[in-house]
Amino acid sequence: MPTHTTGTREQWLAARLDLLEAEKELTRQSDGLAQKRQELPWVRIDKDYRFETDEGSASLADLFQGRSQLLVYHFMFGPDYTAGCPACSAIADGFDGFVVHLANHDVTLSAISRAPLAKLQAYKRRMGWTFPWASSHGSDFNFDFDVSFTEEQQREEGIEYNYVREAPLAAIPSRTTADGSTTFAAMSGTDMATYTRERPGMSTFVLEDGVVYHAYSTYARGLDGLWGMYQWLDRAPRGRNEKGVWWRRHDENGQG
Repeated sequence: MPTHTTGTREQWLAARLDLLEAEKELTRQSDGLAQKRQELPWVRIDKDYRFETDEGSASLADLFQGRSQLLVYHFMFGPDYTAGCPACSAIADGFDGFVVHLANHDVTLSAISRAPLAKLQAYKRRMGWTFPWASSHGSDFNFDFDVSFTEEQQREEGIEYNYVREAPLAAIPSRTTADGSTTFAAMSGTDMATYTRERPGMSTFVLEDGVVYHAYSTYARGLDGLWGMYQWLDRAPRGRNEKGVWWRRHDENGQG
């Protein structure tokens, strides 16, 4: 017997039409939020951030690649990682294919991580990606945009992430594989404390009259909309069906 409510086609249609009204309202709200994002004040970037790219040393303005808008995915890949974060890898699998389409809308999408460029290049080849990926190793960029943190911050002050300050690490109960952090840390080749000093996020920038401005940043659940697979899973009969760690990467041995 089915474990879910069943009904006639007429009952389904009535319920579907009711849901359609809610979906339309959500779409209108989403349009309104997009407008509010675009209305945020821009903040001028005066610091001279430097990055290492496939083309050599680059400034933040150089990452625009001649376009007026830059979308940055803050990919969790710290200097001590041996592989990229599995969750960030799943997101990158989704956006790798449409980078070229964004470029046709005057938008460059680039990932930025603190790992040295050679590590990023090797992992990029392993995953078969083609999007731009810059290393901010030795730069304040990740720290200034609240996606990388020091051991002292983590241990004594508490990390301030997603606009909320967390408790210091010592005050947080030991984590298990249930929340994924320990497992993801192992999959990234590091320990949980080191792994969680990097965080995911997305920031947007505008280049106007030679000046770079910061326009928007989002973190944590604010990234849900960037997961292309989530948009499909949210329409599946059982939703996201997240039980345990289920992200898979392009490992040579076929394991996650």
